[in-house]
Amino acid sequence: MLLPRRLARHFHAVYAYCRWSDDLADETAGGQTALDLIAWWRAELLECYGGTPRHPVMVALRETVRRFGIPPGPFLNLLVAFEQDQHVKRYSTFEQLRGYCRNSADPVGHLVLYLFGCFDAERAALADEVCTGLQLANFWQDVARDRAIGRVYIPEEDRRRFGYRDEDLEAGRFTPAFADLMRFEVDRARGYFGRGEKLLPLLPREARIDVDLFIRGGRAILRAVERQGYDAWTRRPEVSRWEKVKLLAGVVGRRFW
Repeated sequence: MLLPRRLARHFHAVYAYCRWSDDLADETAGGQTALDLIAWWRAELLECYGGTPRHPVMVALRETVRRFGIPPGPFLNLLVAFEQDQHVKRYSTFEQLRGYCRNSADPVGHLVLYLFGCFDAERAALADEVCTGLQLANFWQDVARDRAIGRVYIPEEDRRRFGYRDEDLEAGRFTPAFADLMRFEVDRARGYFGRGEKLLPLLPREARIDVDLFIRGGRAILRAVERQGYDAWTRRPEVSRWEKVKLLAGVVGRRFW
């Protein structure tokens, strides 16, 4: 709704690719089945760039990548992350988790910059801060959901630092140590948004409202975790409908700055 009309169908094409990629990884049988499907999807993408695309999503995407000069790298990196999800379920260090985010989240920011015609190294680095912040916020919102499917994104080094025991993790048990751990993770994610918001004045005016909304939405998720005392086990932290309306009104009010 907030996108320039001239860009809407191109964002739709990119979103369709990302949605299909995600669903092939997470909405199928998983494991080798998911890996085989992702390999097929990669081959379809390469046909989009160097052959004759067959899949309707790729047919639409080819027009977009040609129009905006988007290289295959961001699309391919997303597939690397989806493959990683099939065989890496836990992370020992935050640096390992950050490496995952470089493939699972940061490429999306690069694609947005390409579509708005403003991709360069400086903006890409700041977009990475925003996108990793969003990925981390989603991780801390979905601690219970992820554990239910066998995934733990809280790095082991952080759990050890705050004394959160493995048996408490496996039981989904909220403890004072978990509250301290999540406070640390929430503050770290906020740091990414704080650094990433420096991107806003470097964007074309028509792009600022969308990226500003991404940042505000991520911060709202972190506030939701904070409001319930960092207990992401008992109930999933949610941004209320009313808060979403206020977020939207806030960025629309700044549309012409």
